[in-house]
Amino acid sequence: MAAALLAWGVAAPWSPAGHPYLAVATAFLMVNASTVYRSVTQAARNVSAKVAGLVLALLTVRLLGATAGAVAVIALVAVLAGPRRGTDDRLQIASTAVVALAATAADPMNGLVSPVLQTLVGAVVGILVNALVLPPLYLDASDSAVHEVAHAMAHLLDDMGTGLGRHRLASGAHAWLHRARRLEQRLTRAEEQLRNADESLRWNTRCLIHGRRKETAHSETFNALRGVSLQVRGIARTLADNARDQHAGHRLGQEFLARYAETLHLAGEAVREFTVLPTGPGPSGTATPEQLREAIDRALAWHTTMTGLIGEGSLTKPGAWHLYGSLMTDMERLLADLDHEHARRAMRLAFTPG
Repeated sequence: MAAALLAWGVAAPWSPAGHPYLAVATAFLMVNASTVYRSVTQAARNVSAKVAGLVLALLTVRLLGATAGAVAVIALVAVLAGPRRGTDDRLQIASTAVVALAATAADPMNGLVSPVLQTLVGAVVGILVNALVLPPLYLDASDSAVHEVAHAMAHLLDDMGTGLGRHRLASGAHAWLHRARRLEQRLTRAEEQLRNADESLRWNTRCLIHGRRKETAHSETFNALRGVSLQVRGIARTLADNARDQHAGHRLGQEFLARYAETLHLAGEAVREFTVLPTGPGPSGTATPEQLREAIDRALAWHTTMTGLIGEGSLTKPGAWHLYGSLMTDMERLLADLDHEHARRAMRLAFTPG
């Protein structure tokens, strides 16, 4: 409302008949943009399209007059000119040109200048209001999206560990695989939220308080979780394949599954601890870097113990060597991704002033 009133007050004195509707409409469009950056880029495109449309109207009126032939030429230019990805811009140019035909026919210069100036005034007013009056930020939404992915991943690891510990491989494996595949949808949504948050920080006056560093850190956390999700999906796929395999010699040993269940629980705990750590200086959550280090170390130690037992042949059946190898490799990579990102985060926090 403030943007509309301000645009009206600025543009009304010199607008035709004192009705600056185009300035008000443009101000509404800019102030309702989801981010300051988007309001600026939309304003640039909007003003450029208005100028191009009005110039096109002026040229067609000069050549053909305000006739049906001029409308046909405008429509033809809108269809044929420019790349396919610019369809929306071409349609805006064409619609502006058609609407401006009458105005340019009656008063070419004023019909061209007044709408452009109204659009420019509305764009500037909308951008200023959007930038100065609580410009939107989406950091909380991106944080929630990343934590949702990590929670789903940790919960799945825990459920697989519980299922294996209770001898429910056959009944639970297919459901685990389905949930692992759905992680990709969660990752896609989280990535969109991160892009929105990153864009909301660009040219945003509130960045003086929040800073850009936080979003960069959460992007790195998300990238680490995307790598971990591949390993979680690989584990679920291997377990599902084994549940479907009818060959008795390919069955995973129950002692191995019991020990692997413990490793899955520890990995789930490490994923959970990883995402509740602070990503920048300031108040931390319930977890500390030491808790994450301890969770990762416990999982790594259990992984090492299992690897040694497999090497001795204590936990394996010869016909299932490929399954043991796949499960252990995925677990090793999962823990390595968490360990690597934890080390990077610790180094970044150590050299970041509080």
